[in-house]
Amino acid sequence: MNQKNIIWHKHIINREKREFFNKHKSIVLWFTGLSGSGKSTIAGNLENILYKKGIRTYLLDGDNVRLGLCKDLSFTSIDRKENVRRVAEVAKLMIDAGIVVLCALITPYKKDRFLIRNIIGEKNYVEIFIDTSLEICRSRDPKGLYKQNILKKIDNFTGFDSVYEIPTCPDIHINGENSLKFILKKIFRIIESKIF
Repeated sequence: MNQKNIIWHKHIINREKREFFNKHKSIVLWFTGLSGSGKSTIAGNLENILYKKGIRTYLLDGDNVRLGLCKDLSFTSIDRKENVRRVAEVAKLMIDAGIVVLCALITPYKKDRFLIRNIIGEKNYVEIFIDTSLEICRSRDPKGLYKQNILKKIDNFTGFDSVYEIPTCPDIHINGENSLKFILKKIFRIIESKIF
């Protein structure tokens, strides 16, 4: 695709003005971990805390984006890469809109997480690894996906048919077996200075 004739148009209202108006900085909080690790639950509860503090937010959840923006994609490694690339590009636009973006996606591959960090920018990005054992995730199985995988009803399932490459240097490392209250307190304490 030839993009040499496409030039970013600078508008009068920019990110700095939006952040000033909102009275907080914009940032992307990217939650990664196995299915059932607690990503969506933690992200949703953290968004609620931020909302109550007057922070403008938006939560991009893996399943939700696959029902619309990424509904044409499968779960092959190539399509997974495109899935997270699209979400990262949307999150980048939302940073420019001056809001805190929470992204809860499995994001199993290191190279894709590196790509996301490059798209969004190091200073705008916080990678949060929800480290929950496969055994605990299987016992939780909130969407019944582990059961479906065992029954061979779904393919390319992360942790079984498809690998999950454990983050080696996440910005925040969370033990997914801790209490939700403890987890939220820990994350908020770390990100607070990046937002206010």
